[in-house]
Amino acid sequence: MAVFGNGTRGYPRSRGRTWQRTGPDRATLGIIGAICAVAGFFVLGIVLGPVAMFCGWRSMGGKWASAGSVPALVALVLGAIDTLLALVALVGMTAWSNGIL
Repeated sequence: MAVFGNGTRGYPRSRGRTWQRTGPDRATLGIIGAICAVAGFFVLGIVLGPVAMFCGWRSMGGKWASAGSVPALVALVLGAIDTLLALVALVGMTAWSNGIL
């Protein structure tokens, strides 16, 4: 005999979602990361590169198998390139100056 109650059996996804829905969502983090990565090529690459990588990784949900998150992947890759170029530039400047300020 069927029971007509208000249980969660008909809606199995309704249980377990207790986190707060405040703050930026994943798509917004991906776009912010992509903007930071592009801006990092022009100014403050050593700061904006890791910020872009963090935003991209959080936007992907901490997994590589996140399909459909193109801005997040762009932010992650461009942030890594940006950080690498900034580190190479810093090492190059210290090598040419011989440690004298």
